Amino acid sequence: MTSILTYTLKNLSSPSKRALRFSVRPLSCSSQLRTAPAVQTKSKKTLAKANVRNVVVVDGVRIPFLLSGTSGLLHRTNVPKEVIDYIVFGTVIQEVKTSNVAREASLGAGFSDKTPAHTVTMACISSNQAMTTAVGLIAAGQSDVVVAGGVELMSDIPIRHSRKMRRMMLDLNKAKTLGQRLSLISKFRLDFLAPELISVSEFSTNETMGHSADRLAAAFSVSRLEQDEYALRSHSLAKKAQDEGLLSDIVPFKVPGKDTVTKDNGIRPSSLEQMAKLKPAFIKPYGTVTAANSSFLTDGASAMLIMAEEKALAMGYKPKAYLRDFLYVSQDPKDQLLLGPTYATPKVLEKAGLTMNDIDVFEFHEAFSGQILANFKAMDSDWFSQNYMGRKTKIGSPPLEKFNKWGGSLSLGHPFGATGCRLVITAANRLQKEGGQYALVAACAAGGQGHAMIVEAYPK
Repeated sequence: MTSILTYTLKNLSSPSKRALRFSVRPLSCSSQLRTAPAVQTKSKKTLAKANVRNVVVVDGVRIPFLLSGTSGLLHRTNVPKEVIDYIVFGTVIQEVKTSNVAREASLGAGFSDKTPAHTVTMACISSNQAMTTAVGLIAAGQSDVVVAGGVELMSDIPIRHSRKMRRMMLDLNKAKTLGQRLSLISKFRLDFLAPELISVSEFSTNETMGHSADRLAAAFSVSRLEQDEYALRSHSLAKKAQDEGLLSDIVPFKVPGKDTVTKDNGIRPSSLEQMAKLKPAFIKPYGTVTAANSSFLTDGASAMLIMAEEKALAMGYKPKAYLRDFLYVSQDPKDQLLLGPTYATPKVLEKAGLTMNDIDVFEFHEAFSGQILANFKAMDSDWFSQNYMGRKTKIGSPPLEKFNKWGGSLSLGHPFGATGCRLVITAANRLQKEGGQYALVAACAAGGQGHAMIVEAYPK
């Protein structure tokens, strides 16, 4: 994991100084792709605040997101390493030897040993937390230039000995005499060798996220067909974006002993007929969540160069976007595990003084098709808003013609610690491409948590 993040950081050292339309019937029929006309930039108010430093994204990169067990990860940019004030990265499944992977990777990438670095973890929104930590450091005047990002390597996760085996090994290390050692060894049993595999489940409920997604889809009456159609939409849009060269944040990555990887390898448009053949993955035999409508285990890394606006301009860089208001939410991890976007969206809009109609680009994390569609239904429900969120009226669901138009986690992949940066840089790139002004990024996370952020396009 450290090596791929090191490679990412090495490729984050010289930000460039340059500065489709999807139509569906109500997600109950086949999806169709159409080319979108260029969106005209709207003249709206800026979200700049008096006496608060503007924080900008200068550039962002990621290595191709890869199906776990296939190839590797990466990132790129280019700023003089000596100007970096701080480095912060997110990750979820940590390697004991490099628990502060941000520090080890920064040293490996040749950054100064005088540059502090720390690692954060907040499940699927770990790199979101890294980004907002950077925003806080810059807004507070503690830093001018921060590198933030995330990394996950699901192809080589740490697997532990069983508790019994660990206990015996620790006791053997403490044993002082041969007799004590022999006595301990005599208690060894073959079942001690059974490894403890990492379980992607909630500690508080002991339920896997897929099981929770299945229950959530059932609670909001999201059908199997609707989920498959949404997944097909994600893969189709991702393939279109990939073919048109829109996924420009990707930098090639040379996998040791293998070929150079230049693109995400999980984008695989299928057909509804093929998807319908898959069996339920979690709640059997009647569940609706399958491998086809779920995000897959992914290797990947991402990084962003975040600066105070005045610093970026003084160095001759043209920022991509402003990072504006953001917040985190938390709710019941049993029945509302994946509803973070529903709770976070109205709050961040109110904080920014915006409405859903002001948003030109939506980028939401797609953990499961059922999760996305359940959030849509919750956001579009007065009853849910009144009874669960304490709101008088619904916020409304995002219009599909503005939503995840270059694919999402279902198709691009979801390296737990790296997805947040991918969402934000995609939002910034889409704003530039489509001529919009405001983007809303949102994601759910394990533990019943969530995040939302407003991204504002940098003036041309």
